[in-house]
Amino acid sequence: MADPSSYRPRPGQIPDSPGVYKFRDEHRRVIYVGKAKSLRPRLSSYFQDLANLHPRTRTMVTTAASVEWTVVSTEVEALQLEYSWIKEFDPRFNVKYRDDKSYPSLAVTMNEEFPRVQVMRGPKKKGVRYFGPYGHAWAIRETVDLMLRVFPVRTCSAGVFKRSAQIGRPCLLGYIGKCAAPCVGRVTPEEHRELAEDFCDFMAGRTGTYLKRIEQQMMIAAEDMEYEKAARLRDDIEALKRALEKNAIVFTDATDADLIALAEDELEAAVQIFHVRGGRVRGQRGWVTDKVENVDTAGLVEHALQQLYGEEKGDAVPKEVLVPALPDDTAAVNQWLTDKRGANVSLRIPQRGDKKDLMATVQRNAQQALVLHKTKRASDLTTRSRALEEIAGALGLDGAPLRIECFDISHLQGDDVVASMVVFEDGLARKSEYRRFEIKSFEGQDDVRSMHEVITRRFKRYLAAKEKTGDGVSPDRAEPRDWGRVGGEVPETEAEADDGRPKRFAYPPQLVVVDGGQPQVAAAKRALDELDIDDVAVCGLAKRLEEVWLPDDDDPVVLPRSSEGLYLLQRVRDEAHRFAITYQRSKRAKRFRAGPLDEVAGLGETRKQALLKHFGSVKKLRSATIDQICEVPGIGRKTAETVAAALAAAAPAAPAVNTATGEIIEDDEDTAPAVTPSQNGGTTHDRTEHPAEPRT
Repeated sequence: MADPSSYRPRPGQIPDSPGVYKFRDEHRRVIYVGKAKSLRPRLSSYFQDLANLHPRTRTMVTTAASVEWTVVSTEVEALQLEYSWIKEFDPRFNVKYRDDKSYPSLAVTMNEEFPRVQVMRGPKKKGVRYFGPYGHAWAIRETVDLMLRVFPVRTCSAGVFKRSAQIGRPCLLGYIGKCAAPCVGRVTPEEHRELAEDFCDFMAGRTGTYLKRIEQQMMIAAEDMEYEKAARLRDDIEALKRALEKNAIVFTDATDADLIALAEDELEAAVQIFHVRGGRVRGQRGWVTDKVENVDTAGLVEHALQQLYGEEKGDAVPKEVLVPALPDDTAAVNQWLTDKRGANVSLRIPQRGDKKDLMATVQRNAQQALVLHKTKRASDLTTRSRALEEIAGALGLDGAPLRIECFDISHLQGDDVVASMVVFEDGLARKSEYRRFEIKSFEGQDDVRSMHEVITRRFKRYLAAKEKTGDGVSPDRAEPRDWGRVGGEVPETEAEADDGRPKRFAYPPQLVVVDGGQPQVAAAKRALDELDIDDVAVCGLAKRLEEVWLPDDDDPVVLPRSSEGLYLLQRVRDEAHRFAITYQRSKRAKRFRAGPLDEVAGLGETRKQALLKHFGSVKKLRSATIDQICEVPGIGRKTAETVAAALAAAAPAAPAVNTATGEIIEDDEDTAPAVTPSQNGGTTHDRTEHPAEPRT
């Protein structure tokens, strides 16, 4: 525990101007980020008698070892910089709202030549129009199904679209009138884009004008005795009205607003947001967070606004934002939202009428979300705590293993030998910490030797990171909440090591679990002993009888079948096995699909794709001259000579012959581009350790 007076700035050193400040711990990691209208009084408030501080603030200042600040011109700049730093450093003492689930949205890919309507989850992409989010994906699909009758926009994937264009026939939706079939040229790209824009306008709430226009067209068709056309337009109107009925009308004046409500107790807070567009509730979402800093309702509202609109701009920020309490820096937050939208935004508390009534509904949803979260979390925490305690007791550990790492080896008859490392913190999988290894020191099948190599490489990286920073995090002092996302390779300079970002392999586990019995456990223990690491426990979980093996013990530890500790070890082992076999299969698939260009030294994926796109196939590329190859952007003469030589060496000796017909089989090898990382699971072969791919 640090004494705040040991790093308190000298009198007069802190400027009396707006700014953002960072507290760092003894390992130079950022643990708290804050902003202030005036830095001097705000920072001075942290360095008072500890008895007068809130318990959470007291914990933060005694964990910190230094404080630094950055002066900005305005409070709006301070708000933006605070959000950026919280997102970058992921400080453990800052309130961070996290979605309790990934909500689906209705997306229109306006960044494509032929925009596509689809359901999307995850982070938003540039050039895509989003509507929602919705509570369920089926609600989006029902709405889209009704609207495709009037706006027959493309909904198929890129593969289906390309296939239909090749064969000259549209898919089923094109035959039944729910797609304009741009794949076969029934409409031009401009006409299809206009359909997509009409679709977006209708979803954005501009419905009245469009319905009136269709009604006028229906009346004109009836007067001209085009009764079939009039009947079709009548059905279109009914379909649009049914789509509108799926969103309840809450405001009669076509209001665009987001309503934010909070439910909180001493430890946690839940936020609920209703998105109202055109007077109708178009989407709903919610978050739950731990109150790890001393923050009131106004502060929680400010954090929620940063989380909700930090990456948004334009119409994604509505004209009105209704909240239960105004932030302390209301003017700065309001100006920040206005800059995001590009037009005036009203940030206020509803006082009367329909908006106050709807806010009460949002508040009830937030209260229910908090109760449900606390019920689930209490059950989960109790179970996980019991599991960790059982493991500690069975293995004779001094304390609960808050960080567990499990290693597994995977191969196919000695080929493509790989290993996986999965990480569980507080009994939960931390997928950003997963790692993949290729076995390099030998070839063939030897699980024991492979395990020794992987453990050695993993802990050599830990020792290297520890040496770079001058110390390390000992297992008994590591706190899972402080482990952030993977930052990258071990930094080459001290400045990089002190930037506050968590480093790869920087934190040791309290327990290493290997998939296997005595031989694998002995190999792991031997690797740790060779590195003089004696404060990390090792055990193995054998699949045959689910026995737990310890180093130097002839008899296994047998946990009861109903034990929560055994169940947690099984989950860790199974996850390591899944992760290893997925990587091994992707390597094998890439090896089977590899083409002649994969053997060209120094030819990356981008230039490989450029060559295939330019020539159309490897066969045509093989017959090209060096000068012709040099015409491809990014290909120099030396590279062209290397490509030509490699393809000449890999040329087939003779054409293949169909023995049934006597025909020579044309070699149009690799007409399609070689396998890209996205097609084979993201595998990359030119790195030793591979971070896990993020889930979408």
